Amino acid sequence: MIYNLSLSIANTSSNVGVVLHLAIIEAQGTIRPRALRHTIQSAIKPAVRFALVAAALTSVVGCGNTYRPVVSAINPVGPAAQPQKYAVAVAASPNANTPGLVTLVDFSGDTVLVTANVGVAPYYLALDTGGFTGYTLNGDTTLTSFDISPSLQTKDVLQTTLLAGANPVSVFSQGGYTYIAEPGRNAIAELRGSPLALQQELPVAPNAIYVAGVAGTPRAYAISQGTPGSNGQVAAIETTSNTISTTLGVGRGPVYGVMTSDGKRAFILNKTDGTVSVINAQTNQLDTFHDPTDPIYSTNPTNARITSTIPVGASPLWADLAATRTEIVVANAGNGVSAGSLSIINIPLCSVVALPTNSNCNDVNPIDALGFGQVLATVSVGRSPIMVAVLQDGTRAYVANYADSTVSVVNLTSNTVTATIPVVGRPIYIAATQGTPTGKVYVVSADTISPNKNSVMTVIRTDTDTVTTTINLQGTGVSVRVTAQ
Repeated sequence: MIYNLSLSIANTSSNVGVVLHLAIIEAQGTIRPRALRHTIQSAIKPAVRFALVAAALTSVVGCGNTYRPVVSAINPVGPAAQPQKYAVAVAASPNANTPGLVTLVDFSGDTVLVTANVGVAPYYLALDTGGFTGYTLNGDTTLTSFDISPSLQTKDVLQTTLLAGANPVSVFSQGGYTYIAEPGRNAIAELRGSPLALQQELPVAPNAIYVAGVAGTPRAYAISQGTPGSNGQVAAIETTSNTISTTLGVGRGPVYGVMTSDGKRAFILNKTDGTVSVINAQTNQLDTFHDPTDPIYSTNPTNARITSTIPVGASPLWADLAATRTEIVVANAGNGVSAGSLSIINIPLCSVVALPTNSNCNDVNPIDALGFGQVLATVSVGRSPIMVAVLQDGTRAYVANYADSTVSVVNLTSNTVTATIPVVGRPIYIAATQGTPTGKVYVVSADTISPNKNSVMTVIRTDTDTVTTTINLQGTGVSVRVTAQ
């Protein structure tokens, strides 16, 4: 799913504003053997019993047959191997013209496994869709890429010099292709190879900001903000041919997008308008559904007006999917003075459960089910929420509140805030991952903490919703990603 570094963009036509926005909203295997359990005495007892039984059996010999006991060894079975999970954090050096640092943290023990240098003044971090490779955009006009491995060293980090004036703001990588939004050139750069090399630039509308997609889908969507005061546009990139097939109009000030894991719908957050535009990625057109806000919807939904947008709170700037609930949650920044909010939206498609008698419903191109686009709840959170991360099981959402230095925990069953967790510094990026018996939420702050002048990453346990530790990032925090949810 989709995704990166962003604060509010005061001037959406300004490349500096875009980078700051992305810097604050995206900134925005082995099995352990069991210990020997038996003492010498406990081992003797079964041996004695075995000898007595064997002696008794030898005295009962019939028809010349000799009893030969067979002993089968029973090997102890250890616990199942846990998948390797890492939190990948990036920080910029406090010293100008000095490389930034990537820090790899082990999920199970919150241990720093390795650190390595990336480019100078990194401001954006992305992982490929498999979680095997990391990418940073850097202030020295370079892109660095690296394998996510506990054996990573600085010498293994690859560097690509980007085109002059590109002013890149985000990276999306899937399969063999990597796409970079270049507002300075009104283009999406397509790169391939190792190290990555520019193959072509796809022209798009002014002020490209983000590419939304998921692995294995036939197309991704490049989001452009357009000229000041105008509506934004979304260009469909065909990922097999790397061509643009169509351009769709969305709302004003689009800043972010997310696509469902099945690739059937994409949701574009229009920050200026306070809406979410919906794209049917199968038909490659704006989605159309009956508007749940129409007064007649409650009594006669099929006669309600048709729409392609969902109204949410003020200044939506980040979203995440609660796939197990067929919901999308949207963080609304609000006005920065009063509390922001989280919009919880119903997004079911027709299936054997939803609208099973609808003749237009099929697996190839399912239509929206009844209730699609309905805002189920608007939950008040802290001031200036900047990002939201949903646990894979869909039970809770964690909202990073920039102005309050807190994380709000939202129960997605009751749609209520169940905890407010203080963190160190003002959070600019949050990432969550499942685990047994507990998952983890990682929160990076950009504030530098005296006396070391470094930022920290706060680690939260999801079973108790408490802070377990903080990790020194050895620089100014930029972002954190997790390799598996």
